[in-house]
Amino acid sequence: MTEETRPAFAAERRERILELVRANGAMALRDIASQVRASEVTVRRDVRALETDGLLDRRRGGAALPGRLGHEESYTQKSGQAAPEKMAIAAAAAKLVRNDDAIVLGPGSSTEALARELTGRQNLTVVTNSLPVAETLAGAPGVEVVMTGGTLRGSIRALVGTAAEQSLAGLRVHQAFVSGNGITAERGLSTPNPTVASVDRALVGCAEEVIVLADHTKVGADTLVQTVQPEHIAHLITDNHADPEVLMTLEDMGTLVHVAVLEVDRGE
Repeated sequence: MTEETRPAFAAERRERILELVRANGAMALRDIASQVRASEVTVRRDVRALETDGLLDRRRGGAALPGRLGHEESYTQKSGQAAPEKMAIAAAAAKLVRNDDAIVLGPGSSTEALARELTGRQNLTVVTNSLPVAETLAGAPGVEVVMTGGTLRGSIRALVGTAAEQSLAGLRVHQAFVSGNGITAERGLSTPNPTVASVDRALVGCAEEVIVLADHTKVGADTLVQTVQPEHIAHLITDNHADPEVLMTLEDMGTLVHVAVLEVDRGE
């Protein structure tokens, strides 16, 4: 490749990176590199240049659209992201759930995947504000579903508001399985919307133990409103593409980290 052709190729690659991040909202460097067929070092340099131009925000191990701290993706957008990772995380999370127990499942595509893993359980009570979780478990004969009240927030297909929070008062469960839009060692779990964060806090407030489900695109990402402080996260279940530095820091703070290995990566 000549010096004359390099800038044009870089410009095309960066335009493709922009298209990918705009379509997905946020992406890990590893995933971007795979899509544009370049090294992570090259992609990191491209993302840095795009950030200088104000077109992207860098995140630890990835990139996002500018202003992502306050941006809430739709349920459809989130459902299409990191689907294999969420399935692996859900299978690992299900191993922590016991029959004859009571748990909370918060909103999100990761918790919906966990709900699918629990349809065969016996004498399990699930408290949730998520419509997809409730729909998934509706036909499970051994699972009793307790839904909160509240106002439907269509973007995440979950019930929120004062009524949702009040319906959780006085409840006590063993575990709360929650997701979010980002998790860091500095701030813990976070979400872009204050109303959603308030209900998430009420959900985890019912539980003796908080378990966070977060695929690698969320590990190291930070958003507007803190949901769960890092010292209150007993378990983090993520996938093998997550930033190891963030995971080690969380472990040092007392969180037990479970890494689910994707089937495609087994044997590497």
